[in-house]
Amino acid sequence: MDPAEAAFDVAACLKLVRDRDQTAARELVEHLHPLVIRIVRARLPRRVAEEDLVQDIFLKMFTRLEQYQGNVPFSHWVSRIAVTTCIDQLRAQQRRPEFRWADLSEQEAEVLDAVLTDGREPRPGDALAARELVDKLLAQLKPDDQLVIQLLDLEQKTMVEISALTGWNQTLIKVRAFRARRKLQKLFQTLTSKEKS
Repeated sequence: MDPAEAAFDVAACLKLVRDRDQTAARELVEHLHPLVIRIVRARLPRRVAEEDLVQDIFLKMFTRLEQYQGNVPFSHWVSRIAVTTCIDQLRAQQRRPEFRWADLSEQEAEVLDAVLTDGREPRPGDALAARELVDKLLAQLKPDDQLVIQLLDLEQKTMVEISALTGWNQTLIKVRAFRARRKLQKLFQTLTSKEKS
């Protein structure tokens, strides 16, 4: 059992929530809010308010509470709902048809140009522009591909952790990561070839 859940006594709280105790429901939300907000902020779809997405996750949690069997820690079960909700939200958004050099801010273009021409690392002051560039490239991928790159490469999660969060088996994670990296590489090549022409 998760140590944080043992200190909070999730089982007792869930029993009260199932008996429609509003105070217990508020306590459960307060207990889980830091976990859920962390997941949402790591995967927040553009044009979506984080608190709206958090409320949507908690609504799903309460409406599906009867489905929770206790086979995994409750926080893992809620994490999976949060990740799935974020993926669903990303899928609902329209993808931009093409990403072009002109879409970059001046600083992002400078960072990319420096990496392409000098092969040098971006300056410390360019870290934000570099991160925004990575986010723009990732936004061109399908939600599942975005998620696997985010978890594996940016957050450095293990295959076991990713599997627990997403419900995907490790083979699927490896295949998705491979394909997502190839798509990113093609996007990057397309972007840089258009800039040179």
